[in-house]
Amino acid sequence: MSEIEIICGDCLSVMKTFSDNQFDLVLTDPPYPNKAGHFDDSVVSAEKFCKTFKCNHWIIFWDEMEIPPVPLPLVARHIWHRSNTNRPDNYEAIYEFHADGKKRASRVFSHCVIYKGLTGINATGHPTEKNVKLIRDLIKIGKAEKSILDPFLGSGTTAVACERMGRNCVGIEISPVYCKIARKRVQEEKDKMALFSEIEQ
Repeated sequence: MSEIEIICGDCLSVMKTFSDNQFDLVLTDPPYPNKAGHFDDSVVSAEKFCKTFKCNHWIIFWDEMEIPPVPLPLVARHIWHRSNTNRPDNYEAIYEFHADGKKRASRVFSHCVIYKGLTGINATGHPTEKNVKLIRDLIKIGKAEKSILDPFLGSGTTAVACERMGRNCVGIEISPVYCKIARKRVQEEKDKMALFSEIEQ
């Protein structure tokens, strides 16, 4: 059974409670400067977190031409193909860093965008919500990694994916509204898995 902890707070403050390399993987979609203007007030915190938090393996969304400022060797550039949009920018870079410096195969992950108004898709209302299946596939890259940190949790997709896969997860989110949504989603996932377990017995 996985252990999921969701902390409401600023990641720069919360990170002081964790030791270096306590987590196997940082998997996150931080705020970054872009034309959409989402969370511009958090960009400085995001950049500082990337530069200073110690973890040997990072998988990080960064929808910019520049490379995210993680001070580790870049070992792969993956692409998320947003399969249900006709926008000209329906491809987004996902960067993988690892302390061992060994190059990995770069992959294309084709998963739909989760956004209100797209037919047949439930959405939380978070402007950059990720697809659980996409996050699950990224977690699978680190086959033996059991402890995952998402310092910009948003509406909780990483935590939901970890619960589904039996991985431990700490998620940090500065917004109380999205923390509440994330906790609700994780609890719903736990309830669903408990129900399936009862059915199987």
